[in-house]
Amino acid sequence: MTQIYRIYINDTALIVSDFMPGGIGSYQQIDAQQFDFRDFYQQVKGSIPSVYVLLSQDPKKLFRKIRKPFNVIKAAGGVVKNEENQYLFIYRKGKWDLPKGKLDEDEKTKKAAVREVEEECGIKVLEAEDKLCRTWHVYEEKGEVVFKKTTWYTMKAENQPLTPQLEEGITEARWFAPSDFEYIKRNTYPLICDVISLIEV
Repeated sequence: MTQIYRIYINDTALIVSDFMPGGIGSYQQIDAQQFDFRDFYQQVKGSIPSVYVLLSQDPKKLFRKIRKPFNVIKAAGGVVKNEENQYLFIYRKGKWDLPKGKLDEDEKTKKAAVREVEEECGIKVLEAEDKLCRTWHVYEEKGEVVFKKTTWYTMKAENQPLTPQLEEGITEARWFAPSDFEYIKRNTYPLICDVISLIEV
């Protein structure tokens, strides 16, 4: 069984895998034996978007080794579809995004996903369904490098008025048809493109 992990630092992707994935465009392969993630992060955090690949016979073990020295922040979000087969997106910090946020203390992941969607978009979720995927995003918080693990769930909601949560920097919430996804992809994060690619339309 093939294994692949994607770690995003801004728009740069680090792929840890036991095979060379296709469709990733130009990339740079890194020697896993000499790899130090902290040094790698400092090198790429302000660079132009790039793709790096670490090949390993045991990607799961290597991925755990990479993230073990760092704090992991747990978050959850939703891919929300209405009865008209439209999907919910938010506009924050100049890019299209999906609603998500950090878990409260002792909060269950799916419950947090629903709460964040409802808070950020001012809607009522009818149903939270299956887990869609997990994504990993690395950034700095209070001067420390942290890994954010976001668990994404598919959800259903009625087509209803949307109220963006302005205090979270969300200036717009909007329903989009799958035919609009290419428009979204032109101004979003590679991580969000990964999530969108899993939507069955």
